[in-house]
Amino acid sequence: MLKISHIRTWNIKTLIHLKEKGTPTMEALRASSFSSFQFTTIPPRLPRPQFEKPMLNFPINHRPNSSFSSTHHNKLESRLFTATSPTVSAEFADPPEQELEFDSQGEKFDWFAQWYPVMPVCDLDKRVPHAKKVLGLDVVVWWDRNENAWKVFNDRCPHRLAPLSEGRIDQWGRLQCVYHGWCFSGSGDCKFIPQAPPEGPPVHTFQNACVAVYPTTVQNDIVWFWPNSDPQYKDIITKQKPPYMPELDDPSYTKSMGNREIPYGYEVLIENLMDPAHADREGGRPLDMSIKKSDVNGFIARQETGSSRFIAPCIFSAFTSLAADKSNGSASSAGTKEEPSSPVAQRSFALIFICVPVSPGNSRLIWTFPRNFGVWIDRIVPRWLFHVGQNLILDSDLYLLHLEERKIMDIGLSNWQKACFVPTKSDALVVGFRRWINKYAGGQVDWGTKFSGALPPSPPREQLLDRYWSHVVNCSSCRVAYKGLNAVEVVLQVIAFATIGIVAAVKQEILSSAARNILVVIAVLCFVGSRRLSHFVYKNFHYHDYNHALR
Repeated sequence: MLKISHIRTWNIKTLIHLKEKGTPTMEALRASSFSSFQFTTIPPRLPRPQFEKPMLNFPINHRPNSSFSSTHHNKLESRLFTATSPTVSAEFADPPEQELEFDSQGEKFDWFAQWYPVMPVCDLDKRVPHAKKVLGLDVVVWWDRNENAWKVFNDRCPHRLAPLSEGRIDQWGRLQCVYHGWCFSGSGDCKFIPQAPPEGPPVHTFQNACVAVYPTTVQNDIVWFWPNSDPQYKDIITKQKPPYMPELDDPSYTKSMGNREIPYGYEVLIENLMDPAHADREGGRPLDMSIKKSDVNGFIARQETGSSRFIAPCIFSAFTSLAADKSNGSASSAGTKEEPSSPVAQRSFALIFICVPVSPGNSRLIWTFPRNFGVWIDRIVPRWLFHVGQNLILDSDLYLLHLEERKIMDIGLSNWQKACFVPTKSDALVVGFRRWINKYAGGQVDWGTKFSGALPPSPPREQLLDRYWSHVVNCSSCRVAYKGLNAVEVVLQVIAFATIGIVAAVKQEILSSAARNILVVIAVLCFVGSRRLSHFVYKNFHYHDYNHALR
């Protein structure tokens, strides 16, 4: 569990101003300021524009507003997955068998017929190719300057199967395999084979010389791809688009993003984000939560302070609206009957978590907390400083969730609801997600033929909690900060030793005692500063252990 001080550290650094109760983040974030605001629900709308199988029964809205846009779903299953009262009940502890059975005659969720986010554009370097794994697929993301677009290829050269992500972008803007120099255009066609004689047959034009290309698009400043390279899906973007988040395209909102590789699976990651009850050392408090509508594309949930929704397979979001009453300078609920003396602007924010299935036992989290107030703070506070606090919160539950996933696999995924005793309403979203994935999605992520579903061996604790490879190398802001702070550390050490050298080398009659003392103090301060900075860098960019018993 997280201490409240750590939750407030997140809030202070990210300015995610939440009321004390009921917001469904992984840490039930609390507000350290704006405590007088009353939260109200934003009208629920979901971002599934122009889908052949639209998400839930909400109107389309492509314009930026304070909630997701969505399309109309003709066959909506409206099912109240409401958790029982805080008293002990057998409904969740041992739910009816028919609730756990798959609906063989209903719609089924196709894991390979969805758009998947790869990475935020802000964390991708256009100068180099990037290796990523999504849904068990090894892909390479690179910037095609000839088409002025991001491309996602199969990360395998057709020659000898070397990873293209280890290659380079050549002077003509082509993706070049570093092993033998084969070059590929943005369409996946091979344009040059150095070993092929000019007078010989044009082997580079053969179909076998081409790279598999996945449909790719950029939406909300995130690169998305369709996990099927069959040519019939080349224009899938005209028929089905990724979920749209209008706040991220609205210039009046902040949209700072972060990402991290998580050493536990997609299902456990989403459950953790849907669980608001693990914020306090004491384990939280009673919460009134329920799932109101559910279908093959996700569900909508009701909570005490707002609404949240799961848009399958990747997005879980929560929305809150604040309205300031200018008549008396205090904040009031947007849902009260009192009429303000003058029109006021609605203050809104959202918590958007994008959960990417990577492989069994591994996932990727992309997060963003758009809001339309306090925007100026994000413009002066560097993004990496927010990430320091956010990574601390991720670390707080990381090790125990890694172990929890293995216990779930030991008992069997089909036995989850029988093995886990979840009698209170605060577990409603978690139970609802498990029921959704059992009923519509086969009980777990479909990895195709890539994996059997077995979890990889558990690495040492230090490796699980390592931030450098899970975050820093994948974050453009933290990479720059890491290099800069290391450079400052070296400079401080150089100044410290150089100052001591001057004091030792200069004769006493040339340098007064006062000057010597000043130089010695400067040397000591620089050396101590370098050591402190080294500790800060290691603790926030490499490894920060988290011991709940001592917090």
